[in-house]
Amino acid sequence: MGHLESITSPQDLRNLSDAEMDALAAEIRDLMISTVARTSGHLGPNLGVVELTLAIHRVFDSPRDRVVFDTGHQAYVHKLVTGRHDIFGTLRQEGGLSGYPSQAESDHDIVENSHASTSLSYADGLAKAYRVKGEDRHVVAVIGDGALTGGMAWEALNNIAIARDSRLVIVVNDNERSYTPTIGGLATALTSLRTNPRYEQVLDQVKRRLNAVPGVGHAAYDALHAVKKGMKDALAPQGLFEDLGLKYVGPVDGHDRDAMEQALTQAKRFGGPVIVHAITRKGMGYDPAERHEADQFHAPGPFDVQTGAEKPKGRIWTDHFSDKIVQIGERREDVVAITAAMMHPVGLDTFATRFPERTFDVGIAEQHAATSAAGMAMGGLHPVFAVYATFLNRAFDQVLMDVALHKCGVTFVLDRSGVTGDDGASHNGMWDMSILQVVPGLRLAAPRDVTRLGELLDEAVLVDDAPTVVRFPKGPPPADVDAIDKAGHADVLVRSGDQDVLVVAVGSMCTVAVDVAERLAAQGIGVTVVDPRWVKPVDPAIVDLARRHSLVVSIEDNGRVGGCGAVLLQTLNDAGVATPFRLHGIPQEFLDHAKRDVILSRIGLDAQTIARGIVEDVTAVADGRALHDADHPA
Repeated sequence: MGHLESITSPQDLRNLSDAEMDALAAEIRDLMISTVARTSGHLGPNLGVVELTLAIHRVFDSPRDRVVFDTGHQAYVHKLVTGRHDIFGTLRQEGGLSGYPSQAESDHDIVENSHASTSLSYADGLAKAYRVKGEDRHVVAVIGDGALTGGMAWEALNNIAIARDSRLVIVVNDNERSYTPTIGGLATALTSLRTNPRYEQVLDQVKRRLNAVPGVGHAAYDALHAVKKGMKDALAPQGLFEDLGLKYVGPVDGHDRDAMEQALTQAKRFGGPVIVHAITRKGMGYDPAERHEADQFHAPGPFDVQTGAEKPKGRIWTDHFSDKIVQIGERREDVVAITAAMMHPVGLDTFATRFPERTFDVGIAEQHAATSAAGMAMGGLHPVFAVYATFLNRAFDQVLMDVALHKCGVTFVLDRSGVTGDDGASHNGMWDMSILQVVPGLRLAAPRDVTRLGELLDEAVLVDDAPTVVRFPKGPPPADVDAIDKAGHADVLVRSGDQDVLVVAVGSMCTVAVDVAERLAAQGIGVTVVDPRWVKPVDPAIVDLARRHSLVVSIEDNGRVGGCGAVLLQTLNDAGVATPFRLHGIPQEFLDHAKRDVILSRIGLDAQTIARGIVEDVTAVADGRALHDADHPA
């Protein structure tokens, strides 16, 4: 039996010898590699924190002491040593382990929000709560150097610095990367701490000499590190953190478990907020990951363990956006691209290679990205800010007050909109079409296929007096669905039989709507399927179509509250159109992780469920009965 099978809680780690701990670290790496090769997941970040996580759990007493992981990309090791190793094979599978910390899984997990730069605020609040209640508990926040580029992290540090008696240890997991290399002034400052040769050489020499003295060793080395001012500051000034009033320990080799335990023990004894600066390597211990230049296997799909080669997955929506934005850049010198530390994931890497001077990576700072884009627009450029739909939530105020209020021509491209599936509740892009509906002047497009993606991007970047948004889902796009007619700016996709049912389908739901129409036509129900293309504002032609049909049905992969269907219904009411209306969308709840198709089926956004519901509604309308929401799951 391996060592991992004997670990039922972090306390068991303290019973292992150094040799056994080294063997355990190797077992953990092997298990993570073999599992993620099959399930996909965040491999590189977790390979980089094996020793660091083991050290945290040997020094602190979880769950009494709270461990908060920023973003949660690096929590697999934590899961394995907190009693979940026997079900680790279910990672990211329906009904199995989440890819992020999860309160439902374990008492050792407290924060499961996978949006970055939040851990320090959570930890600050927890530490203050324990102090107010008189509880002797520590809080450990693990945050990467990439997440430190987010403004929220610095708002937290500003407050943590004055909480002198707060038992809070901040572990900066410095691997020089978020998805890709960390950029900006913070990265430069951390590099100066990380690479100062004089500092490293002198401390290494002192450590060797002290450890050679019987009865002194680690204690003296700890004492040396505990000196707030003195030799350490003279050799490598820690002004970045200590000028805020924060105790600083490091840099420490994050792959040297013994050194990490010494540093964390020292920090634990201090009694106030402490930063422990750990240097790690993303992908550590797995050669294909360490050699992977793009992102050190940050989040690979299924791959071959021996070679590291990912299994072919074909072209996804992001790839088609990547091609199109380069084409636009070729003919429009005023078009610039912005990313929030996600150059490759959002498909801007090709644009950056072709137009490096017109590409801006601002770090994990979506708020800054949006307002900086407004400034660029004011300066005569047309910025395209590509971001996951779920992360635009963080910049809503900037979209509203900084971009829209000033009528700035900024295009927001929202990748992974709608149900994303495996990454769980916080990554579903199910909020954007609701929150953006309230922004005056904003125009919102949802392409149904890659041809429409190109067309709508072309149209979006021509708008210079208002923000535009183009959203598309995760994964491979469907085959093109050509229009058979136009209705205003909208595309008519299906027109069969009498004008019984008007189906207004948004974006990726168009292929579902076409399937629904075929099912209804087989039962003698006449259907018109229309794709608005631009869902905000509502096209008057759709209002006219609604007047001429017996039932209007909307389908969208967005929350039902305040989304496209809700706005369409309000528009019809304002126009005096009394046609019965059925809205299909995502229920306003946090969705458990599973494959996208499974989730869509579960919430009633599949063709069979929708078609069955329409048949019932058509019957109710014919009988003069009212439609009731309780009759339908979505």
